[in-house]
Amino acid sequence: MAEILKGKPVAAFLDEQTAEEVAKLKEKGIDTTLAILRVGERSDDVSYEKGAMKKCRNVGITVRNTILPEDVSYDEFYRTLDELNNDPQVHGILMFRPLPKYLDNEKARNFISPGKDVDGCTDGSLTGVFIDKKIGFAPCTAEAVMETLKFYNIELKGRNVVVLGRSLVVGKPLAMLLMKRNATVTVCHTKTIDVASITKNADIVVCCTGQMESVTSEYVSNGQTIVDVGISYNETKQKLCGDVLFEEVEPIADKITPVPGGIGSVTTSVLVRHVVRAASNQMK
Repeated sequence: MAEILKGKPVAAFLDEQTAEEVAKLKEKGIDTTLAILRVGERSDDVSYEKGAMKKCRNVGITVRNTILPEDVSYDEFYRTLDELNNDPQVHGILMFRPLPKYLDNEKARNFISPGKDVDGCTDGSLTGVFIDKKIGFAPCTAEAVMETLKFYNIELKGRNVVVLGRSLVVGKPLAMLLMKRNATVTVCHTKTIDVASITKNADIVVCCTGQMESVTSEYVSNGQTIVDVGISYNETKQKLCGDVLFEEVEPIADKITPVPGGIGSVTTSVLVRHVVRAASNQMK
């Protein structure tokens, strides 16, 4: 039986630290504020927004919601985003994507000031990750993986880590963060030949392909730590599942994150920590 690396205690640990930082800023007259910018009423956006608002309340962060209609004009959208960028009372901006195509998703994500990009979506933030400088913030999910490994005292120095997936949201920035901690990293993708032979020889395997239950027992070996970042709804099983076929992999692995209740539970805690750190940076 593998040790289950649950996300809840990691999130609680991070939230306690964040609440303390928020309280210190309040003593200095700073009301840490997150602006949420949403276009339309996509159910997944609304659901995540509610979760982010609850997390912010719990740690003492103020939330300013800006909800624009799905047919908002191009000029009004960018005028609103510009106002948030330039408002000194707003310390972080969370913009839900994808946006309607006419608003230009690439332009929109890079329109956010890297210093307020608490979601880690701008090219400026990603540049900071890749050159190891404090420009913006790392993508929240990638950092949530790092915080989970750190919380459970999983050694990275000199360890062989395989990252399955090369997206800008998780795979690529995560590889950089792992190398910063002196791990030896291999990134596998759809064109990688014989992925199973690579993953079976790793110490740690991080699964972030978005392919539900694609990592089976043939990809893993005894003693490994398996981190599952994916989350999909399995219609057959009528439940949320990850990239890992848990019932096959868990008996083999030494440690494994569950889905749900794993990395996803930590991501919002990373987001709100970014907000308070953005507020601290702007104060300086």
